[in-house]
Amino acid sequence: MSDKWLYLMLNLGAISVPFLCSFYKKANFSKTWKALVPAIIIPAVIFIVWDVQFTKWGVWGFNPRYLSGLYFFGLPIEEWLFFITIPYACTFTYFAMGHLVSRPPLKPIHKIISGLLIISLFSIALLNLSKAYTSTTFISLSVLLLVLLLLDIPLERFYLTFLIILIPFFIINGILTGSFIPEEVVWYNNEENLDIRMFTIPVEDTFYGMLLLVMNTELYTYFQKKLAHKN
Repeated sequence: MSDKWLYLMLNLGAISVPFLCSFYKKANFSKTWKALVPAIIIPAVIFIVWDVQFTKWGVWGFNPRYLSGLYFFGLPIEEWLFFITIPYACTFTYFAMGHLVSRPPLKPIHKIISGLLIISLFSIALLNLSKAYTSTTFISLSVLLLVLLLLDIPLERFYLTFLIILIPFFIINGILTGSFIPEEVVWYNNEENLDIRMFTIPVEDTFYGMLLLVMNTELYTYFQKKLAHKN
């Protein structure tokens, strides 16, 4: 396979199994797609605008070696797909957790987790305001978690899902940042981040992913309830 299909194949690989399992009769995820569509599109718009701007500023960029060559607004088509395939796979996992785990083990401590994340991320962001990736990601996530905490929205299922998602996250993001391949698919300007890597992955990526996915899952829950109320 040519290198130029790598990022596209990662997208397809990430969504393929969750998509095929979406039609399982006893827990049919496909029947909730009405709630899923806006839960993916709304965060995708926010993150793509953010992505376009950071690419222009040189906070990060893309290696043409691993891209098909199709761009929109300066972003490769594979990056656009990323904001659909990854949220789909992760929201599917969140849905599955709702069926598999009746009593999420993190329920007694989910507010403590949120509190610790809010304090630590916001403090680190304040100390690194000149680093665009760090400060934007950490402040955005800490503010969102604070809002969810104040609204008393439970996050125990999300945190459990996120812990499970970390396994494919390290595989896919590891490849995107240069693990197992000769060059990076996505490169980062270390002057705009903490320059702390988990293997090849900038530490900010974990919280960037958490921000995206907590938006997906909470909007999914919101639209599910709204649609159920209508019916």
